[in-house]
Amino acid sequence: MEKGLLFVISGPAGTGKGTVIKHLLETGEFFYSVSATTRAPRPGEEHGVNYYFISREDFEAGIAAGDMLEHAEYVGNLYGTPKSAVEDALAEGKNVILEIETKGALQIREKMPQAILILILAPDIQTLEARLSGRGTESADIVAKRMSEARREVTLLDKYDYVVINDDGKSEKAAQDIRTIAEAEKMRAFRNAHLKQKFI
Repeated sequence: MEKGLLFVISGPAGTGKGTVIKHLLETGEFFYSVSATTRAPRPGEEHGVNYYFISREDFEAGIAAGDMLEHAEYVGNLYGTPKSAVEDALAEGKNVILEIETKGALQIREKMPQAILILILAPDIQTLEARLSGRGTESADIVAKRMSEARREVTLLDKYDYVVINDDGKSEKAAQDIRTIAEAEKMRAFRNAHLKQKFI
């Protein structure tokens, strides 16, 4: 069985990553690997579905035990990817999606060089700020911190393989762009080296 492909999706808060990923998961083409975090759940989020919501103590114990494929601190909270779930899904031939901030994504690139890194962006900085402010779930101070972090994240654009723009009301198109990327990646020559055996 061929191993699955690993897709790492990043993007500033407010770019609509969650909505785009939801569209991708509707077709069954991708397996979503749930990340762990020490932040509190937002309204409507479920443990084990959106994130594994765990204490900082338990998270740090997982890091010490080598159970995290990557981890990073973002706006005062820890985020990370449990290693075993990703490795098992790839071995089963599933295409795995990780939703990870940029620091963690670059850690994945070091450990798994064949990972495909995709950065999702809003059309511009004004749209991003309007989305964050419009949520109404975070203070002005947190929004300002997220905007500052967004500017930092965009400076890492050239570390990614692909950039996908998620325009207002067009999240399905952004998801389709990622499906197109997945199809192209399957046809990369180095992933099809076994075909030489049929001709030589």
